[in-house]
Amino acid sequence: MKEKATTKDTSTTRAVGRRKAASARVRLSLGKGIVTINGKELTQYFKTPILQQTATAPLRTVGRQDSLDVSVKVVGGGTTGQAGAVRHGIARALVAWDETLKPMLKAEGFMTRDARSKERKKFGQPKARRGRQWRKR
Repeated sequence: MKEKATTKDTSTTRAVGRRKAASARVRLSLGKGIVTINGKELTQYFKTPILQQTATAPLRTVGRQDSLDVSVKVVGGGTTGQAGAVRHGIARALVAWDETLKPMLKAEGFMTRDARSKERKKFGQPKARRGRQWRKR
């Protein structure tokens, strides 16, 4: 019978973050604070500063933006959903890295997955909530 290795490699930590249709696989490791998303730098992948701040907010909250390297593979959704998925994944990876960071990240709302998603279209209507326009003549 094979035995599982009980030693945990603390040099890297992995986590998954999700938002709407986007899913991000995050890997944290000790380094200089380089954030790589799908093989590109953060500023190349997320063009606007708001999306860049959204994605790296958990690192700034705990003060580790200069000591941890982040590598992310993100698929699905749009740019805003992907930034939210990266934020959720980084927060979960930080908690897996150091459990004492959880109260700080939970207070900022980074640990909760944003469950809002697009409402489905109903039959007999043009969109999810939009009804037919009434006309008198």
